[in-house]
Amino acid sequence: MATVLIPLPSTDFDPTETAVPWQTLAARGHRVLFATPDGRPAQADPRMLDGNRLGPLKPILRADANARRAHAAMVESAAFRQPIAWADIAALDYDGLLLPGGHAPGMRPYLESPLLQAAVADSFARGRPVGAVCHGVLVVSRARGADGRSVLYGRRTTGLLAQQELAAWWLTRAWLGDYYRTYPQTVQDEVTAVLARPEDFVSGPTALRRDSPERLELGFVVRDGNYVSARWPGMCIDWRRSSRGCWRVEPGGFSASPSGRGVG
Repeated sequence: MATVLIPLPSTDFDPTETAVPWQTLAARGHRVLFATPDGRPAQADPRMLDGNRLGPLKPILRADANARRAHAAMVESAAFRQPIAWADIAALDYDGLLLPGGHAPGMRPYLESPLLQAAVADSFARGRPVGAVCHGVLVVSRARGADGRSVLYGRRTTGLLAQQELAAWWLTRAWLGDYYRTYPQTVQDEVTAVLARPEDFVSGPTALRRDSPERLELGFVVRDGNYVSARWPGMCIDWRRSSRGCWRVEPGGFSASPSGRGVG
């Protein structure tokens, strides 16, 4: 049994990107721990759960039924209800680190936290498996190794595509404002800027539909050594499955087989 740490902000984390991987890890018998800024339970972005004011895009952008059920179970778990504080992560012995995303304003303390960036850098230095999805890739890209460069320098990654981020913003800005623009710069642009080569950001195929246990071929992930990344909540079913090269933690390491739609 491995111990996997999932850091979260106080508010606005994406429920799919957190609960779907949690569900699989817990079902496999792994110990999942959560960490928040103050050691109090986190709150998901409510709009991603209820779809409020998403208009005609609600079926695409809102967490689907599978993710909502996983979230409901997760928030009742003892680990979720009793998180540790971010300040205690450095003293914690854990085997893997999982970084969900989210785009609403409450995510910014998480995305900008020196404590979380230090945990990422330490995990890369120790060879721990690290998973990141969507905006969670920003936490990884902002972490610096001993050479002062991003820990992603020389690695391949994916993340939220600029076309996805800008499309969601343009299609909802009339009534939601900048809800979908966490920063003026897109995730893809910021991450690409710290990579050794622009082509190390792997865009992958068009992503308009969510994957599911029945439609795994809709998923797409990128694995580089002990690091695995995905683009948005719609990739989390494929991302979580060891048989598809997404996320399997064993004591002492990462094990996976390449996904048919991923890059290994």
